[in-house]
Amino acid sequence: MTISWDILLRLLVGGLMGALIGAERELRAKEAGIRTHLLVALGSTLFMIISLYAFTGSDHFDASRVAAQVVSGIGFIGAGTIIFQKNVIRGLTTAAGMWVTAAIGLACGAGMYVEATATVILSILCLEVVHFINLKYGHRKVSMSFRTLSTAHVQKVLDALTREKLSISDYSMTNLPEPETGYRAEIKVTVRSDQYIKTVMDILGSIDGVTIETLE
Repeated sequence: MTISWDILLRLLVGGLMGALIGAERELRAKEAGIRTHLLVALGSTLFMIISLYAFTGSDHFDASRVAAQVVSGIGFIGAGTIIFQKNVIRGLTTAAGMWVTAAIGLACGAGMYVEATATVILSILCLEVVHFINLKYGHRKVSMSFRTLSTAHVQKVLDALTREKLSISDYSMTNLPEPETGYRAEIKVTVRSDQYIKTVMDILGSIDGVTIETLE
């Protein structure tokens, strides 16, 4: 009975710690949130418990065998959160967080509560501190597309972006099909993270004859 209550405690603590990391990811509107991280931690906790107790009577008992498969197996789930879109890779941090969550679950399954708690605290601190630094001092790529009747307007946008010292990494312009007339321009620029929407919106809004289609 003592082992049963101990196992239940390990499962509860493992799930809770996974949910804490998932909550931070969900607050940032990332691909995997509370439920995903909770299940990853809960599953890895149970795998560790199985490793420790399910095969103790075997002649070839090895407590690390099942746990080792979790380390490699979690990569399949993590890969599912990584998205390659418009030449930008998204989801790497969330995938790494799920990998750490699996490790936390294994630690809880082994009864290493102090180590697991320390890892959760350090993980959340790392995510939040780096996020704050990126917002204040980091840069990000912004993709925009807009319609205009004249190539002169496109050149005005390019000149305005250059004056603001925004780095243009990609640019293309196509003729609009009938019955539409004019041109569609797609531009990618690098902007300070704390002002990327305002800066780009101000530039595009200051030029007559430009109709914004997308901005992300």
